[in-house]
Amino acid sequence: MIQRELEKTIKAKLFKGKVIILLGPRQSGKTTLINNILQNIGYKYLLLDGEEYNIRDELSKPTSEKLRLISGDNKIIFIDEAQKINQIGSVLKLFHDKLKGIQVIATGSSSFELANKTGEPLTGRKFEYTLLPLSFGEMVNHSGYLEEKNKIESRLIYGSYPEIVTHLSSAKELIKLITKNYLFKDLFSLENISNPEVFEKIVRSLAFQLGSEVSYKEIAVNVGVNHLTVEKYLKLLERAFIIFKLPAFSRNLRNEIRKGKKYYFYDNGIRNAVIDNFKSLESRNDAGALWENYLISERYKYLVFKNLDCRMYFWRTIQQQEIDLIEERGGELYGYELKWSNKSKKKFSKTFTSNYLPKSTNLIAKENYTGFLLGEI
Repeated sequence: MIQRELEKTIKAKLFKGKVIILLGPRQSGKTTLINNILQNIGYKYLLLDGEEYNIRDELSKPTSEKLRLISGDNKIIFIDEAQKINQIGSVLKLFHDKLKGIQVIATGSSSFELANKTGEPLTGRKFEYTLLPLSFGEMVNHSGYLEEKNKIESRLIYGSYPEIVTHLSSAKELIKLITKNYLFKDLFSLENISNPEVFEKIVRSLAFQLGSEVSYKEIAVNVGVNHLTVEKYLKLLERAFIIFKLPAFSRNLRNEIRKGKKYYFYDNGIRNAVIDNFKSLESRNDAGALWENYLISERYKYLVFKNLDCRMYFWRTIQQQEIDLIEERGGELYGYELKWSNKSKKKFSKTFTSNYLPKSTNLIAKENYTGFLLGEI
């Protein structure tokens, strides 16, 4: 069992008078995490699987008395794949308001379904967390610093989903399966996805632009659809925890790019599965882009799992001055350049440093990336 950062956080929130919501992509370990907590917590619990028809049927028209009968003498109710249950927000609200002393935990693999369904009914009644694929820090704690560092090429190519990490010999087959049958399953089942082939083309086009600014209109032209369709589908990908967006940082300089955006994949393996490229690093021309995606996604995981208040941006001017990552924390700015080559000696733009006075600027390369991913830089 690989210890997850969120385990202690969730344990500390049990029986604090709120529903616990755990979101995240399929196969990221949500069910395993909650089951591990429940099996070691000492309270009697009941598991309700939202993918089972009889569970959905029993909870379709809930009353407080019916929920009390279902709960029995259990102190914890765990509803897995909760987004499958009709009116789940109302169900959870009834649990919270009418069944005092019972802790409800709900997990969901689609933020656009579960978060939307629980948003208004559970206002002020929930703790909400996100579980992403395994982080560098979690793996260091599990298998050791040197062993995890030695697996850097595997992480860049196959990613860090729990099943991949524990079955590296079958990594290629498994990550393709996760990508096709699990992650996109949620999206294809929605009415919004009227043309799966167009959707896949948009995802592939995005994957080939890894680390570059993204234009909805450019992708639309390449795929042959309206740019509004591209924007809609990319938002769905964000809500399904497949990609996340970095906006351009801009405050007061005329030559800054103000409305730019970059997209990164939460997991390198998913990105490589989308373009069906699992070649070794020495055999491919996108090693730098994979490195940038890995570092930014791992940094994102670190910030999320540590529950740190931080905003992430990139910065660029029309003269092509650029900084890969800007973090805004505690009213201070921190700049990072991410380089695959150890020989890189790029200097930070004086335009940025003289106007924004960042607290620090750091070049992150292979000799110091571990400190960056562990929060030491």
